[in-house]
Amino acid sequence: MLKALDILRVAHQPTIDPSMELLFEKEQNVPGSLQYTIKRYATGDRIHSDDTGMMVYHYNEHRPDKNFLELRYCTAGNRYCAEKSCSNCTQLPTNNCKGKIETMDVYTFHFTHSFLSQFTHNVKVSNRKDEVIGFKHPASFTKVFPLCSRKRNVLDGFLNHTYSGSLENIFINAKIHEILLYSLECLVDEKEEGFACKFLADESGREKIYLAREILLKHIGDPITIKELSRKVAINECYLKKGFKEVYGTTIFDFYQQQRMEHAKYLLYEKALSVTDVSALLGYSSISHFSSAFKKHTGLKPCELLMAK
Repeated sequence: MLKALDILRVAHQPTIDPSMELLFEKEQNVPGSLQYTIKRYATGDRIHSDDTGMMVYHYNEHRPDKNFLELRYCTAGNRYCAEKSCSNCTQLPTNNCKGKIETMDVYTFHFTHSFLSQFTHNVKVSNRKDEVIGFKHPASFTKVFPLCSRKRNVLDGFLNHTYSGSLENIFINAKIHEILLYSLECLVDEKEEGFACKFLADESGREKIYLAREILLKHIGDPITIKELSRKVAINECYLKKGFKEVYGTTIFDFYQQQRMEHAKYLLYEKALSVTDVSALLGYSSISHFSSAFKKHTGLKPCELLMAK
Protein backbone atom coordinates (compact mmCIF):
# COMPACT_ATOMS: atom_id res chain seq x y z
CA MET A 1 0.00 0.00 0.00
CA LEU A 2 1.36 3.42 -0.94
CA LYS A 3 2.13 5.96 1.77
CA ALA A 4 1.82 9.72 1.34
CA LEU A 5 5.44 10.28 2.36
CA ASP A 6 6.69 7.92 -0.34
CA ILE A 7 4.58 9.76 -2.90
CA LEU A 8 6.01 13.14 -1.89
CA ARG A 9 9.56 11.85 -2.25
CA VAL A 10 8.91 11.12 -5.93
CA ALA A 11 6.33 13.85 -6.61
CA HIS A 12 8.62 15.51 -9.16
CA GLN A 13 8.65 12.39 -11.36
CA PRO A 14 6.29 12.16 -14.37
CA THR A 15 4.62 8.99 -13.10
CA ILE A 16 4.17 8.20 -9.42
CA ASP A 17 2.64 4.76 -9.87
CA PRO A 18 1.72 3.31 -13.28
CA SER A 19 -1.14 1.36 -11.71
CA MET A 20 -2.90 4.55 -10.57
CA GLU A 21 -5.23 6.23 -13.04
CA LEU A 22 -4.49 9.90 -13.64
CA LEU A 23 -7.84 11.73 -13.61
CA PHE A 24 -6.69 15.33 -13.87
CA GLU A 25 -3.45 17.24 -14.44
CA LYS A 26 -2.59 20.93 -14.57
CA GLU A 27 0.85 22.44 -15.01
CA GLN A 28 2.48 25.85 -15.40
CA ASN A 29 6.16 26.29 -16.13
CA VAL A 30 6.88 29.92 -17.04
CA PRO A 31 10.64 30.69 -16.76
CA GLY A 32 11.41 32.80 -13.68
CA SER A 33 7.78 32.71 -12.58
CA LEU A 34 5.44 30.45 -10.61
CA GLN A 35 5.99 26.82 -11.52
CA TYR A 36 3.60 24.13 -10.35
CA THR A 37 1.96 20.80 -11.13
CA ILE A 38 -1.31 19.45 -9.74
CA LYS A 39 -2.27 15.82 -10.31
CA ARG A 40 -5.37 13.94 -9.20
CA TYR A 41 -5.31 10.13 -9.12
CA ALA A 42 -7.93 7.47 -8.58
CA THR A 43 -6.71 5.56 -5.52
CA GLY A 44 -9.08 2.72 -4.70
CA ASP A 45 -7.56 1.14 -1.59
CA ARG A 46 -3.93 1.72 -2.55
CA ILE A 47 -3.30 4.55 -0.11
CA HIS A 48 -4.17 5.18 3.50
CA SER A 49 -2.41 8.06 5.19
CA ASP A 50 -2.85 11.43 6.82
CA ASP A 51 -2.58 14.51 4.61
CA THR A 52 1.10 15.38 4.43
CA GLY A 53 3.29 18.26 3.30
CA MET A 54 6.99 18.40 2.49
CA MET A 55 9.36 21.35 2.12
CA VAL A 56 12.51 20.80 0.06
CA TYR A 57 15.16 23.51 0.42
CA HIS A 58 18.07 23.20 -2.00
CA TYR A 59 21.14 25.37 -1.40
CA ASN A 60 24.37 25.49 -3.39
CA GLU A 61 26.82 28.16 -2.27
CA HIS A 62 28.74 28.03 -5.55
CA ARG A 63 25.69 27.90 -7.87
CA PRO A 64 23.11 30.32 -6.45
CA ASP A 65 21.23 30.19 -9.76
CA LYS A 66 20.40 26.56 -8.94
CA ASN A 67 18.91 27.29 -5.51
CA PHE A 68 15.23 26.54 -5.11
CA LEU A 69 12.46 25.96 -2.58
CA GLU A 70 9.87 23.30 -3.36
CA LEU A 71 6.60 22.61 -1.55
CA ARG A 72 4.89 19.24 -2.05
CA TYR A 73 1.57 18.07 -0.68
CA CYS A 74 -0.44 14.88 -0.76
CA THR A 75 -4.09 14.89 0.26
CA ALA A 76 -6.47 11.94 0.19
CA GLY A 77 -10.17 11.37 0.76
CA ASN A 78 -11.52 13.74 -1.89
CA ARG A 79 -14.15 12.52 -4.33
CA TYR A 80 -14.22 13.25 -8.06
CA CYS A 81 -16.72 12.82 -10.87
CA ALA A 82 -15.98 13.73 -14.49
CA GLU A 83 -19.60 13.35 -15.61
CA LYS A 84 -21.29 16.76 -15.54
CA SER A 85 -24.61 15.88 -17.18
CA CYS A 86 -26.28 14.32 -14.14
CA SER A 87 -27.01 17.40 -12.05
CA ASN A 88 -29.11 15.44 -9.55
CA CYS A 89 -26.39 12.93 -8.81
CA THR A 90 -27.16 10.29 -6.18
CA GLN A 91 -23.59 8.92 -6.29
CA LEU A 92 -24.85 5.69 -7.84
CA PRO A 93 -23.51 4.33 -11.15
CA THR A 94 -25.40 5.55 -14.21
CA ASN A 95 -25.15 4.77 -17.92
CA ASN A 96 -22.49 7.43 -18.37
CA CYS A 97 -20.36 7.13 -15.25
CA LYS A 98 -19.38 4.87 -12.39
CA GLY A 99 -20.20 7.30 -9.62
CA LYS A 100 -17.83 9.46 -7.64
CA ILE A 101 -14.26 8.19 -7.38
CA GLU A 102 -12.11 8.53 -4.27
CA THR A 103 -8.92 10.38 -5.14
CA MET A 104 -5.44 11.29 -4.03
CA ASP A 105 -4.25 14.77 -4.99
CA VAL A 106 -0.56 15.62 -5.39
CA TYR A 107 0.66 19.22 -5.58
CA THR A 108 4.17 20.48 -6.33
CA PHE A 109 5.10 24.18 -6.21
CA HIS A 110 8.60 25.19 -7.31
CA PHE A 111 10.07 28.56 -6.31
CA THR A 112 13.38 29.77 -7.77
CA HIS A 113 15.81 32.14 -6.10
CA SER A 114 14.96 34.87 -8.61
CA PHE A 115 11.23 34.58 -7.87
CA LEU A 116 11.56 34.64 -4.07
CA SER A 117 14.03 37.55 -4.15
CA GLN A 118 11.10 39.96 -4.61
CA PHE A 119 10.07 39.27 -1.01
CA THR A 120 13.52 39.83 0.51
CA HIS A 121 14.42 43.19 -1.02
CA ASN A 122 15.63 45.52 1.78
CA VAL A 123 14.51 43.00 4.43
CA LYS A 124 16.80 42.40 7.40
CA VAL A 125 17.19 38.69 8.10
CA SER A 126 15.82 38.11 11.59
CA ASN A 127 14.57 34.51 11.66
CA ARG A 128 14.76 31.21 9.85
CA LYS A 129 11.88 32.07 7.53
CA ASP A 130 13.84 35.05 6.21
CA GLU A 131 16.91 32.84 5.83
CA VAL A 132 15.03 30.31 3.73
CA ILE A 133 13.23 32.80 1.50
CA GLY A 134 16.46 34.73 0.89
CA PHE A 135 18.58 31.54 0.56
CA LYS A 136 20.77 32.60 3.47
CA HIS A 137 20.34 29.29 5.28
CA PRO A 138 23.68 27.54 4.57
CA ALA A 139 22.52 23.92 4.21
CA SER A 140 19.93 22.03 2.20
CA PHE A 141 17.16 20.28 4.12
CA THR A 142 13.84 18.46 3.77
CA LYS A 143 11.07 18.99 6.31
CA VAL A 144 7.86 16.96 6.55
CA PHE A 145 4.81 18.44 8.26
CA PRO A 146 1.10 17.61 8.74
CA LEU A 147 -1.53 19.76 7.03
CA CYS A 148 -3.73 21.94 9.18
CA SER A 149 -7.25 22.82 8.03
CA ARG A 150 -6.05 26.21 6.76
CA LYS A 151 -3.51 24.67 4.36
CA ARG A 152 -5.98 21.96 3.34
CA ASN A 153 -8.62 24.56 2.47
CA VAL A 154 -6.16 26.46 0.27
CA LEU A 155 -5.14 23.26 -1.52
CA ASP A 156 -8.76 22.24 -2.06
CA GLY A 157 -9.29 25.61 -3.70
CA PHE A 158 -6.94 24.70 -6.55
CA LEU A 159 -9.27 21.91 -7.66
CA ASN A 160 -12.63 23.29 -6.58
CA HIS A 161 -13.17 26.69 -8.11
CA THR A 162 -15.25 28.08 -10.97
CA TYR A 163 -12.73 30.48 -12.51
CA SER A 164 -11.38 30.08 -16.05
CA GLY A 165 -8.99 31.88 -18.37
CA SER A 166 -7.34 35.00 -16.98
CA LEU A 167 -9.36 34.98 -13.76
CA GLU A 168 -8.24 31.43 -13.06
CA ASN A 169 -4.61 32.49 -13.45
CA ILE A 170 -5.07 35.38 -11.01
CA PHE A 171 -6.83 33.06 -8.54
CA ILE A 172 -4.14 30.34 -8.78
CA ASN A 173 -1.29 32.84 -8.34
CA ALA A 174 -2.94 34.26 -5.22
CA LYS A 175 -3.50 30.79 -3.75
CA ILE A 176 0.13 29.82 -4.35
CA HIS A 177 1.24 32.84 -2.36
CA GLU A 178 -1.11 31.79 0.44
CA ILE A 179 0.20 28.22 0.61
CA LEU A 180 3.78 29.53 0.58
CA LEU A 181 2.99 31.86 3.49
CA TYR A 182 1.21 29.22 5.57
CA SER A 183 3.84 26.54 4.88
CA LEU A 184 6.75 28.75 5.92
CA GLU A 185 5.11 29.06 9.32
CA CYS A 186 6.07 25.44 10.00
CA LEU A 187 9.70 26.59 10.24
CA VAL A 188 9.01 28.62 13.36
CA ASP A 189 8.49 27.05 16.75
CA GLU A 190 8.75 30.17 18.89
CA LYS A 191 5.64 31.91 20.22
CA GLU A 192 4.11 34.43 17.85
CA GLU A 193 4.60 38.01 19.01
CA GLY A 194 1.33 39.33 17.59
CA PHE A 195 0.76 42.41 15.45
CA ALA A 196 2.49 45.75 15.93
CA CYS A 197 -0.56 47.57 14.54
CA LYS A 198 -3.06 47.44 17.40
CA PHE A 199 -6.13 47.53 15.16
CA LEU A 200 -5.03 44.17 13.65
CA ALA A 201 -5.55 42.49 17.00
CA ASP A 202 -9.27 42.75 16.25
CA GLU A 203 -10.61 40.27 13.70
CA SER A 204 -12.67 42.95 11.95
CA GLY A 205 -9.49 44.96 11.34
CA ARG A 206 -7.73 41.99 9.79
CA GLU A 207 -10.76 41.21 7.64
CA LYS A 208 -10.52 44.67 6.08
CA ILE A 209 -6.91 44.02 5.10
CA TYR A 210 -7.85 40.63 3.62
CA LEU A 211 -10.68 42.29 1.69
CA ALA A 212 -8.29 44.93 0.35
CA ARG A 213 -6.10 42.20 -1.09
CA GLU A 214 -9.07 40.54 -2.79
CA ILE A 215 -10.15 43.85 -4.31
CA LEU A 216 -6.64 44.46 -5.66
CA LEU A 217 -6.67 41.05 -7.35
CA LYS A 218 -10.00 41.84 -9.00
CA HIS A 219 -8.53 45.08 -10.38
CA ILE A 220 -5.50 43.59 -12.14
CA GLY A 221 -6.53 45.21 -15.41
CA ASP A 222 -8.26 48.21 -13.86
CA PRO A 223 -5.83 50.05 -11.53
CA ILE A 224 -7.31 51.36 -8.30
CA THR A 225 -5.82 54.09 -6.09
CA ILE A 226 -5.10 53.59 -2.39
CA LYS A 227 -7.66 56.29 -1.65
CA GLU A 228 -10.35 54.37 -3.56
CA LEU A 229 -9.28 51.12 -1.93
CA SER A 230 -9.48 52.61 1.56
CA ARG A 231 -13.04 53.76 0.87
CA LYS A 232 -14.08 50.32 -0.36
CA VAL A 233 -12.85 48.61 2.80
CA ALA A 234 -13.84 51.49 5.12
CA ILE A 235 -10.46 52.06 6.72
CA ASN A 236 -8.09 55.01 7.08
CA GLU A 237 -5.44 55.17 4.29
CA CYS A 238 -2.59 55.21 6.81
CA TYR A 239 -3.97 52.18 8.66
CA LEU A 240 -4.56 50.41 5.37
CA LYS A 241 -0.95 50.86 4.23
CA LYS A 242 0.57 49.94 7.60
CA GLY A 243 -1.78 46.99 8.12
CA PHE A 244 -1.22 45.60 4.62
CA LYS A 245 2.57 45.80 5.05
CA GLU A 246 2.43 43.99 8.37
CA VAL A 247 0.05 41.23 7.27
CA TYR A 248 1.59 40.52 3.85
CA GLY A 249 5.16 41.76 4.31
CA THR A 250 5.04 44.09 1.32
CA THR A 251 3.56 47.43 0.33
CA ILE A 252 0.25 47.69 -1.49
CA PHE A 253 2.00 49.07 -4.58
CA ASP A 254 4.68 46.35 -4.67
CA PHE A 255 2.09 43.60 -4.15
CA TYR A 256 -0.12 44.98 -6.90
CA GLN A 257 2.78 45.37 -9.34
CA GLN A 258 4.02 41.88 -8.61
CA GLN A 259 0.59 40.39 -9.28
CA ARG A 260 0.21 42.37 -12.52
CA MET A 261 3.62 41.27 -13.79
CA GLU A 262 2.98 37.62 -12.91
CA HIS A 263 -0.27 37.83 -14.85
CA ALA A 264 1.60 39.53 -17.71
CA LYS A 265 4.05 36.60 -17.84
CA TYR A 266 1.14 34.20 -18.09
CA LEU A 267 -0.54 36.14 -20.89
CA LEU A 268 2.69 36.51 -22.86
CA TYR A 269 4.15 33.04 -22.38
CA GLU A 270 1.14 30.76 -21.97
CA LYS A 271 -1.48 32.61 -24.03
CA ALA A 272 0.97 34.01 -26.62
CA LEU A 273 -0.72 37.42 -26.59
CA SER A 274 1.11 40.37 -28.11
CA VAL A 275 2.85 42.98 -25.97
CA THR A 276 0.30 45.50 -27.19
CA ASP A 277 -2.64 43.35 -26.08
CA VAL A 278 -1.14 42.55 -22.67
CA SER A 279 -0.34 46.21 -22.06
CA ALA A 280 -3.96 47.14 -22.78
CA LEU A 281 -5.42 44.29 -20.69
CA LEU A 282 -3.38 45.37 -17.66
CA GLY A 283 -4.51 48.98 -17.96
CA TYR A 284 -1.24 50.62 -19.02
CA SER A 285 -1.49 53.95 -20.83
CA SER A 286 1.35 53.03 -23.20
CA ILE A 287 3.40 50.05 -24.29
CA SER A 288 6.60 51.78 -23.16
CA HIS A 289 5.27 52.17 -19.59
CA PHE A 290 4.33 48.48 -19.51
CA SER A 291 7.68 47.38 -20.97
CA SER A 292 9.58 49.45 -18.40
CA ALA A 293 7.56 48.00 -15.51
CA PHE A 294 7.98 44.47 -16.85
CA LYS A 295 11.74 44.89 -17.25
CA LYS A 296 12.05 46.30 -13.73
CA HIS A 297 10.15 43.38 -12.24
CA THR A 298 11.50 40.47 -14.28
CA GLY A 299 14.83 41.67 -15.68
CA LEU A 300 13.54 40.88 -19.17
CA LYS A 301 11.81 42.85 -21.86
CA PRO A 302 8.38 41.44 -22.79
CA CYS A 303 9.64 40.48 -26.24
CA GLU A 304 12.53 38.53 -24.69
CA LEU A 305 10.09 36.34 -22.75
CA LEU A 306 8.19 35.67 -25.99
CA MET A 307 11.46 34.67 -27.68
CA ALA A 308 12.31 32.29 -24.83
CA LYS A 309 9.29 30.12 -25.55
